Amino acid sequence: MVSETIVVGSIPTHLEYIDSFSQYCLLMSKYTTIFEYLQELFPEAKTELHYTNDFQFLIAVMLSAQTTDTQVNKTTDKLFLVIKEPDDIAKMWIIKLTKAISSVNLYKTKAKHIFETAKLLSQQNNIIPNTFEELIKFPGVWEKTAKVVLHVLYKQWVIAVDTHVHRVANRLWIVKTNSPLQTSKLLEKRIPKQYKDIAHDTIVLFWRYHCTARNPHCWTCKLQKICTWYIHNAK
Repeated sequence: MVSETIVVGSIPTHLEYIDSFSQYCLLMSKYTTIFEYLQELFPEAKTELHYTNDFQFLIAVMLSAQTTDTQVNKTTDKLFLVIKEPDDIAKMWIIKLTKAISSVNLYKTKAKHIFETAKLLSQQNNIIPNTFEELIKFPGVWEKTAKVVLHVLYKQWVIAVDTHVHRVANRLWIVKTNSPLQTSKLLEKRIPKQYKDIAHDTIVLFWRYHCTARNPHCWTCKLQKICTWYIHNAK
């Protein structure tokens, strides 16, 4: 875990490329402003995926790749009536599983990955691993999927960054990065300790309902004064 200790006149090692201590303090102040506002917008922020146990949540997150949570929930509300544990998948013909999730994007590939992952979990006492390294060993569990699972199920301080979170972070200029992977690493290091528990869920809800890719709701946003994108693009 990155130390939060600050020695006056110095810059933490993970922020060395920032030119000055005053610039660092300004950045930290910006983070505070942003997350205080996001807490105001979403005081009870949490995942919008439907599930009743850990295994169902893993499946829902796997299905959510390139698919909206709304569409995933429509699919899993029916699927999870019969799928409770990994063994339930193992008893299901893959053709039947593929048909059951056919309304989500990339459903054929996802059905194969879910089937293989359920089989592996059945061999491991149905326990969802609590480490990033172990989670990404499962077919179809990529970095974002693993971090969402770690955050929601195990309350770990990780930020799952997709193109949307990457967009928002760069719009607000709390990072200047070229990829979601770079953004994820910087956010996990920079976000002040007191906001790490709520950071993931509030950022996701913010891009979903306010800072949308097209026509973001800038006119209602209290972050206008510190949003570089708004300053450069608003007319």
